[in-house]
Amino acid sequence: MKPVTRAVVLLVSVACALGATAPSGSASTRAASAPTAARTGEAYVSLRHPQAVHASGREVLEVFWYGCQHSQLLEQPLEEWAARQPADVVVRRLPAVWPGTSDQTVQRAHARLYFTLEQLGEVNRLQRAVFHAVRDQHRDLTTEAAAADWAESQQVDRARFAAAYESEQVRAEVEQAPQDLARYEIDELPSVVVQGRYRTAPTKAGGVEAIPHVLDQMLSQARSSHTA
Repeated sequence: MKPVTRAVVLLVSVACALGATAPSGSASTRAASAPTAARTGEAYVSLRHPQAVHASGREVLEVFWYGCQHSQLLEQPLEEWAARQPADVVVRRLPAVWPGTSDQTVQRAHARLYFTLEQLGEVNRLQRAVFHAVRDQHRDLTTEAAAADWAESQQVDRARFAAAYESEQVRAEVEQAPQDLARYEIDELPSVVVQGRYRTAPTKAGGVEAIPHVLDQMLSQARSSHTA
């Protein structure tokens, strides 16, 4: 299976399927304040301000939050989709931090856990396990002690985990995350951006299960735009 990893560029988002399981506050208010993307098709939109691609080949960037039901539901189909793609398709995961909401503290803590696992090379092995702990077991992984306890139970060395968790690299990545939200014009979780240009999400694609099919369309559009 082709690995699904984090991008150098950070993407962030908020609505855990807009109008469904969103973080605290008004999802409709937040969506209205987000930049409006130009519509390309019924299932995805074109960013008004395309972003630079930081991977060779075709870049597919997933935006997620461990507290989001729909983000959890996307993990397995996205991994299966990624495994079917040619070598020029690079799929990356990106944790969401939405500024100015009551959930920001939790999202920052979850992002810190994600970046720690990424630095340790454990994301591919443990990504779905984190979702299971947070969503299904209702474990609070928002403190270093709780996160380290959980990681240790997953055969991660506690000392290495603590060193990564407290590292300047992880701190910087968490601090940067909220600032990148507007650049990608994201208003929903999970969201997926292809080649820094095209974005889809459950409410656009017609549900989480439809996203892999829409990604095929978006990649085709990206290839067509490149060769035009």
